[in-house]
Amino acid sequence: MTGWIVGGFLALFIAKWVVETGLLSLNLAHTAAARGHVPAALAGRIDSAKAGRSTDYTLERGRLGLIESALGAALVLVVLFSGFLPWLEQGLAGLRVLDWPLAGIHLSAVFLIVLALLSGILGLPFTLYRTFVIEERFGFNRQTWRTWLVDRLKGMALGAVLGLPFLYGVLAFMAFTGSTWWLWVFAFITGTQLLLVVIYPTLIAPLFNKFTPLEDGELKSRLEALADDAGFRTKGLSVMDASRRTGHSNAFFTGLGRAKRIVLFDTLVEKMSPDEILAVLAHEIGHFRAHHVKKRLAIGVVVTLLTLYVLSLLIQWPPLFHAFGFAAPSHHAALILLMLCGGAFTFYLAPLSAWYSRRHEYQADAYSVRVAGLPEALVDALVGLSDQNLANLNPHRWYSAFYYSHPTLAERVAAINRLVAESRPAHGEMGGSPARVAAQAGATPQGSAPAERA
Repeated sequence: MTGWIVGGFLALFIAKWVVETGLLSLNLAHTAAARGHVPAALAGRIDSAKAGRSTDYTLERGRLGLIESALGAALVLVVLFSGFLPWLEQGLAGLRVLDWPLAGIHLSAVFLIVLALLSGILGLPFTLYRTFVIEERFGFNRQTWRTWLVDRLKGMALGAVLGLPFLYGVLAFMAFTGSTWWLWVFAFITGTQLLLVVIYPTLIAPLFNKFTPLEDGELKSRLEALADDAGFRTKGLSVMDASRRTGHSNAFFTGLGRAKRIVLFDTLVEKMSPDEILAVLAHEIGHFRAHHVKKRLAIGVVVTLLTLYVLSLLIQWPPLFHAFGFAAPSHHAALILLMLCGGAFTFYLAPLSAWYSRRHEYQADAYSVRVAGLPEALVDALVGLSDQNLANLNPHRWYSAFYYSHPTLAERVAAINRLVAESRPAHGEMGGSPARVAAQAGATPQGSAPAERA
């Protein structure tokens, strides 16, 4: 039986890596061949020099991704089949803390923490190279080594304060609630996620960035009026000092209920016109009005529940643990095998998730066009964001279909242009009352959502 388990896993794992590598290689070759090419929908908006620079950025990141993927896959196989995991388990079980042997949920917690630390250390060279070489070379990185180190230390401290109690909570429910542990863990995880969404804007995010109220003026008045007309209740408009770390631009809203906050990167405020920012905010509100984040959260909740149920069945199956060298089933072994092996089984759901996300982006763009009545400004904003972020203008269609959570820039601009062309004969002009516009966009007037980015 263990031979069948190992063989089946290896077949799926290798197939996943081949598909990943094949798609990324295909995308890099296609992008390189199209260097400097500007899609027809973007003609006159982006020059070939900028398109060539976005190609170079894509190739740099993609080549590093190929190396990282190959080494990561090799490392997973070594960890799973070298005997390292049972060796670590046995080694930790022999330790004594204050003259007490490490056992039970304490053993499970330390086992998982050690593996998480090792994973972070092994991934550090790629993180540093990506930040201080690639991002630096293309003018995006604005972090100093000190800022980077302080962020890492803050992250570790936050992980200890929030992560350790969460980990112990999961393990305690698994250990002490009997055969229904998966339902208790599900409730605990879901409750924790909702709590984090609520406290993130006021307690967590300020640890890493400075948030200041948007200055009074025309921009603030127009943004507030748009939010009020759309029924978007918010605690305020904030500007985040993203420029301390990066040259990338974005906007998002975060929080739940009346605690929602609209956040603009300072880089976005500096580089966009008021009309463009208004169009971007209308896009974000479109996600809120159509309940996109709620729908994604609901899907995530269902996936979590199903995953825990399957895990509750597998944890009772000793051959699974024997196949990877463990002497007997354990909670920590089950969790680490889920983390290391689960991707081989769920990988092929990625294109479905990406398609669903792209569908939401089209709907949010449509809402922005209909409500703000600024289609040209929205296009200019999207082109500006692509330009500032050096987004790939010419991805291979298989790669973008499999991975992209957003349509390509050319696809979004073409869709906006079609919407404008279709709307003019029917309505004579863009815009309309919020209620009629919401109905046209397929949105509903109430709801709330956590963080959502353009």
